[in-house]
This record gives sequence, structure tokens and C-alpha cells, in this order.
Amino acid sequence: MRRLSYKDVKRATDGFHRIIYSNSQVAAYAAKFEDGSASLVKEIKDFDQADDSFYSEVQFLGRLHHRHLLSLKGFSLNRKRLLIFDSIENGSLKDHLNDPLKTPLNWRTRLQIAIDVVAALEYLFLFVEQPLCRVSISSSNIMFDDNFTAKLSDYGLLTCVGNPVMMTNSKDDSMRQKSGNIIYQLGVFILELVTGQSSEMEGSDLIEWIQESRFYSSIHNMVDPDLGDNYDSRELKTLLAVAKLCIKSRDKPVFTIPQLFRYLQHKVDIPRD
Repeated sequence: MRRLSYKDVKRATDGFHRIIYSNSQVAAYAAKFEDGSASLVKEIKDFDQADDSFYSEVQFLGRLHHRHLLSLKGFSLNRKRLLIFDSIENGSLKDHLNDPLKTPLNWRTRLQIAIDVVAALEYLFLFVEQPLCRVSISSSNIMFDDNFTAKLSDYGLLTCVGNPVMMTNSKDDSMRQKSGNIIYQLGVFILELVTGQSSEMEGSDLIEWIQESRFYSSIHNMVDPDLGDNYDSRELKTLLAVAKLCIKSRDKPVFTIPQLFRYLQHKVDIPRD
């Protein structure tokens, strides 16, 4: 694990002006270091705890290894508390959904991204013993490496507000309740993949649409125009049924992330990792 100087990180991010996404807890920046690597730098906001809490975060993230999680490779602790993550050579999913200069994502790629994100959540759900305080899922924070592998980038321990999210395999109702927000986010994220619309701009409209009793009759009007007719209707309905159930299950989830992962692998014809 490398410790980088504040000066080097500031230079790599053009003075922290290359913002990828920002929320109340973290700000993420694109960084280009002198060795040519394109990395994601994450700033922990409003962090007034002792340095040992930040080191705990660094140690925790450094132990997590999964193909679809953006891996921590360094940190900086000076004027800002900064986490430096692996390659993001191909930018964010949001870039590829919204930038007209980029090649549109085909249907198989979108399906694969959905399953990859659920796979990352399954790993956090089954193999991480500590409670997570932050898991955020959106097109803005799903990143692509140089092999175009999808990576979840916004997860961690710091900046807890209220109860942490217990990513545990417990069947206890209270534990499922605490993971309900993650399942809800996943549903909205699937809608982003299908429609090409950003949840940050049209999120409420997407949710209203999927909750309509007759939404199936308008599916083809909502599919991303970039897809044209090049998608499998059965798989599309499967994804949208999952999204609808995820959004409906926000307050009382009726399934776990591992169950959802197995369901998608069974229903969608994409090879496992």
C-alpha cells in the first residue's frame, strides 16, 4: 500500500477539479499520475475523527479483493484524507450512457454490467464481516478498467450516519431491513442500464414508471434509443421485473443479494466469472 504526497495527488487531479461524482460523504476525482496510470481518487468529506480511524478504513479496503470492486492501491493523509484506487482507463458507466461521442453499449454488455454489480454486492454480503457504512450504486460510480471490466467504486466504512449497513447473510428481519436501501439502489441502477437515463436527473420519473400497474405495455418506449431493437425481450422483462421488485422491497426486502445473483445467473445466458 503506497502513501502518496498531497502535492502529487493534487497535480494528478488538476487541483481537484476533475470531478467524477460527489455526494454528501465523498468526492471522487479522475487522476492521471506521472507513470501514466489513470486512477480514481476519493476524498472523505467532513471527516473529523482521529487518524487511526482513517488508517482503519485504509486497512479494511486494502483487504477487499474482488474482480468487480475497484481496489485500493494507496492513500494520502495531509490536508485532505484521500484514497487512491485502481485503473479507471475507460471512465464511468455514466460517460458511456450519456456521451454521444462514445460507442453505445450493446445489450449483452449491459446485462453483464448488471450481473457484475450484483456479484460485487454478493461478495460484500457474504465475505465482509465488518458492517459497511456506505454502499452507493449508480452509473456515476460504476467504473471501467482498461479491459472494460465494471467496478463498484463507492463503498466503505467512514462517515457513518445512523446505523451501518449490515452486509451479512443473516436471515434476521432487522438485518434485511438495513440492506433494503442497497437493494432499492440496485433497482434504480438497472433502470438506468435499460433506459440510458440518469437516476440523478430522471430518477423519480423512472421509479414512477416502473411502479405503474401497466408499465409492461410501455416498455419499448422506455428502452434506450441507442439499443434500437437489438435486445432480447425475455431478458429485458426479467431485468425490469427484478428492478420493480428491488424498488418495491425498499422497506421490507423479500430476498437477499446472493439470492438475486443466483436468480439472474439462472435467467440470463451470460457465463459466470
